[in-house]
Amino acid sequence: MRNFGTNVSSTTSITLVGFPEIQNLEYWLATLLLLLYAISILGNTLILFIIKEEHSLHQPMYYFLSILSVNDLGVSFSTLPTVLASMCFHAPETAFDACLAQMFFIHFFSWTESGILLAMSFDRYVAICNPLRYSSVLTNTRVAYMGISIIIRSFCMVFPLPFLLKRLPFCKANVLTHSYCLHPDLIRLPCGDTTINSMYGLFIVISAFGVDSVLILLSYILILHSVLAIASLEGRLKTLNTCVSHICAVLIFYVPMVSVSMVHRFGKCAPEYVHKFMSLLYLFVPPVLNPIIYSIKTKEIRRRLCKMILGPKL
Repeated sequence: MRNFGTNVSSTTSITLVGFPEIQNLEYWLATLLLLLYAISILGNTLILFIIKEEHSLHQPMYYFLSILSVNDLGVSFSTLPTVLASMCFHAPETAFDACLAQMFFIHFFSWTESGILLAMSFDRYVAICNPLRYSSVLTNTRVAYMGISIIIRSFCMVFPLPFLLKRLPFCKANVLTHSYCLHPDLIRLPCGDTTINSMYGLFIVISAFGVDSVLILLSYILILHSVLAIASLEGRLKTLNTCVSHICAVLIFYVPMVSVSMVHRFGKCAPEYVHKFMSLLYLFVPPVLNPIIYSIKTKEIRRRLCKMILGPKL
């Protein structure tokens, strides 16, 4: 079954495990996940539609929000096939190459989301600290270049991961602990030396998430410095209110991500379902909550939603 004389994997399939610990509640969990998918897909689609139709939202901040919504849809559609197959249709096996492709897209969209949040923090920094130069600094062309740069960076970082795994021999039981394919989970399967895989994974985490989070923090330190220079309390609160949605988006992305990393590295003795639950939070919370937060906090989006729901009577 395995050719140990070469370093090329001959494995053809991967088994994805859901939550066997809670078999009695499996249907309830599947229903909950389907509901979260529905909220994510519907919410982000509505955000895109409203930004397209509402001309007052044709601004850099909302262009970045559009990119974020497209990215969140990508996250949802990346995990949907295997989650449905393993949780709803009890078909846990997936092709090895399909698993690598899913791993690529999940991590690609994760790295892209980090870059988008950084770009949005730069948008808030310019809007608050240099409001007179906002339109000249964040032109449509520059926003497009920033979006393309974020995508290219994410692609270049994630592209080597499948090939670094393909070169290794697989001689263990090819069973993953999640119902989707993640790099930290996959590198536990090969029986060869995974040092390069681990080091490269750590490098891109530090160079992307680490650098992005530090720059986001720095932008908010500068924003806070500018806000404190405003004389009136009402003016300070009004200015900070423009950042609330973005701050929430940053927290619901980075807090689960850091929690997952901490559990993987320091929670070795934690029950298996803890690792699975933290990964579910990491992948499901941002795509579900982002459209809800921006719908609540953005007056134009909220007004358009009310108009769509209540009709012309509004």
